Amino acid sequence: MTHTINPTRRLLCTSMAALPLAGVAGMAGFSANALAQGATPFKISHQFPGSTGNEGDFRDRLCRIFAAEAEKRSGGALKFNVYPGSSLMKTNAQFSSLRRGALDMSFFPISYAGGEVPELNIALMPGLVTTYAQGLAWKNAEIGKALNDLLIDKGAIPIAWVWESGSIAGRNGAVIAPSDVKGMKIRGGSREVDMMLKAAGSAVVTLPSNELYAAMQTGAVDAVITSSTSLLSFRLEEVAKHLTTGRSESFWFMAVPLLMSRTVFEKLPKAQQDLILQIGNEIEKIGLDAVKTDDRNVAAVYQKAGARIYDLDVATVQKWRTIARDSAWKDYASKSPNCARFLQLAEKVSA
Repeated sequence: MTHTINPTRRLLCTSMAALPLAGVAGMAGFSANALAQGATPFKISHQFPGSTGNEGDFRDRLCRIFAAEAEKRSGGALKFNVYPGSSLMKTNAQFSSLRRGALDMSFFPISYAGGEVPELNIALMPGLVTTYAQGLAWKNAEIGKALNDLLIDKGAIPIAWVWESGSIAGRNGAVIAPSDVKGMKIRGGSREVDMMLKAAGSAVVTLPSNELYAAMQTGAVDAVITSSTSLLSFRLEEVAKHLTTGRSESFWFMAVPLLMSRTVFEKLPKAQQDLILQIGNEIEKIGLDAVKTDDRNVAAVYQKAGARIYDLDVATVQKWRTIARDSAWKDYASKSPNCARFLQLAEKVSA
């Protein structure tokens, strides 16, 4: 069988392999025409709280670092404005807007787009990724290449990949083992996590992370599972009495890439495309350091606020994984042959 290589995919592969980690030397490749094209700032949208300098949500800071580096290294040909807190558009509208070219960039939990592209639900599949090393290994494994190709085909170019570990904030009770969730109203963060929670006996509530505080405060949910960074940024320590951290083990790992509209990306000169991909590759290390720092900090912040702190061990994560395999994994694989293929590829990457 003869395969036609997508030119965008070829560019992504060759750019990531060939470019050094240092900045592009000089201004070669940035013509006067390219500078003119960069006069109008691109828009980066995300749902997370804003930041100031080195303080605040690292996901907003990561977008601002990317924007500053791109403008500096392109000599002003590339400019970006960052819109935190879903201030530009609603969270769930961002992926479809990227695909249409109505939004330039987004730092987006791609499992949120699972209703639109079912395969993307694998990006927050409970028990499938249990360590950062395993999640990071996806990028150069078959599953990472398949996920990258899928996003490109759907109109979104992955610029940088970040994985976040999940912790659990409980309003009145702790969530550690599966038996703890019976009868509780819990926000899981994805359709597949919700399926696992239902199989364990809980009721589920679907909410984006920027609505969690109000839900916890009013008792609309008893517990929430989300990233350590969101638990800090949305100040849930003010309404939670229990915290189960993901700092050692977790059944909840979420892929959150920085995405660029393919329509927008392909209109750029190749030198600008190369630079964007290079900076995206570099900021992944900043993202990893930041999430691990937040995993450590969240326990200290919640303990100071009076919450009781717990950690998951390997045996407990395995209990969750068994339930997930029999519920969420099974359901996901049954959706289509492509979903089944994605799951098989992901299972090849061990913890």
